Amino acid sequence: MKKAELVFIPTTGISHLLSSVEVAKLLVDRDERLSITFLIMKLSSDPKIDRFINSVSTACNRIRFIDLPKDEPDPNQPRKFLFSLIEAQKPHVKEEVFKLVSQSESSPHSPSLAGFVLDMFCTSMIDVANEFGVPSYIFLTSGAACLGLQFYVQALHDEQKVDPTEFKGSDAELVMPCLANPLPAKVLPFFMLDKEWLPLFVGLARRFRESKGIIINTFEELESHAIDSFSKAKGNTPPVYPVGPILNLNRDDDCDEESDKYKDIKQWLDEQPLSSVVYLCFGSMGSFGADQVKEIACGLEQSGHRFLWSLRKPPPKGEMELHPSDYTDPRDVLPEGFLDRTTNIGKIIGWAPQTDILAHPSVGGFVSHCGWNSVLESIWFGVPIATWPLHAEQQLNAFMLIVELGLGVEIKMDYRREFNWDGSENVISAGEIERGVRCLMELCDEKRERLKEMSGKGKKALENGGSSFTWLGRFIQDSVDHLP
Repeated sequence: MKKAELVFIPTTGISHLLSSVEVAKLLVDRDERLSITFLIMKLSSDPKIDRFINSVSTACNRIRFIDLPKDEPDPNQPRKFLFSLIEAQKPHVKEEVFKLVSQSESSPHSPSLAGFVLDMFCTSMIDVANEFGVPSYIFLTSGAACLGLQFYVQALHDEQKVDPTEFKGSDAELVMPCLANPLPAKVLPFFMLDKEWLPLFVGLARRFRESKGIIINTFEELESHAIDSFSKAKGNTPPVYPVGPILNLNRDDDCDEESDKYKDIKQWLDEQPLSSVVYLCFGSMGSFGADQVKEIACGLEQSGHRFLWSLRKPPPKGEMELHPSDYTDPRDVLPEGFLDRTTNIGKIIGWAPQTDILAHPSVGGFVSHCGWNSVLESIWFGVPIATWPLHAEQQLNAFMLIVELGLGVEIKMDYRREFNWDGSENVISAGEIERGVRCLMELCDEKRERLKEMSGKGKKALENGGSSFTWLGRFIQDSVDHLP
């Protein structure tokens, strides 16, 4: 029996790593011929990532992790720091893969290198894979519609010579194969509307087309229109493998502090009526300034609904640190008397064990930034979303939920918090937030039933014979069975 090794290269950050590892687990569980090596890029030491890696390494001896040497990106180019970091890691990746190949050649029992599985931002590593004569596959942590949009914008830019940044502030609507409805230009991802970012992301889409295939964290029943559009596409469009929903549903209990926080949250949720709580969380990078926090607080109070709010403190102005922290005392930013007035119906938290919260029967709605992982988690647990996108492709995800799928309600679909380091932001009023929360928590039975049905389809897709199970089998066949 010939054995095969895939080299996974995720980008920095816990969210992309979690999804990549879940794919790896699916692969090694499915086929005993497979082993997987992760090459890990780190900007700095992260105890949470270290604990997660240790837990996976202990549980599965066919998934291993190698830390690459730390390389500091150019501080003078904050917008390009991720891409410069990845580029600087290419020699280190080449060195580690050379060791793997040498070991394989010297031992008949060692697996043969079958290919690279690259994070969506790590496309420059295709060059290294080409040097070793093996195929590259992309792992897309976004949905199929996002991939279709990237291909559409790249073709618009390269073939029709249209500058997508001219759509900024426009009322234009774009008709594209991956969507059933016209897409308003105002919900295009920010990187397609910015003259500095656009070339970087057009470049990613070009390199996607060089890959042997693209693994997508979605499932056929959720994004059938977008997935069908790839098979009908003209030109160089690689095969896609929708193998999701890929979720990390096992909470990390290694940290005593986080475990104690979870117990406190769970105890509060246990005391609330069924489906009565609206949960607010804006992802690992989501935070707001003081003015917006006060509007959220007023909107929640006026809505009268029970709430669990993950309130995070923004990073200091002008600093490159993207991740928010917890407030020492939330009273520093909340309206005076807010905590006293809402003590019987609300709870303010910092860090949030999101999947545990969404799984709790007292949670009836989710005000979300519409990160793709959060969208998939909400569908999995059947919790409807009120959309409040902030960054990246989240406006597109909000459009998918509201217009394409009809599975949620809108607070504001085209809201965006640009990466401007002065901390300035648009502010959504308390009235708009109150309206959104009321619509969410008083959602019609038809939408709730549709969401419940989609939740069932997502779980069935992963079962033996399901659509994602079948697509994963095709990927294994294409990547491993054709080894020389």
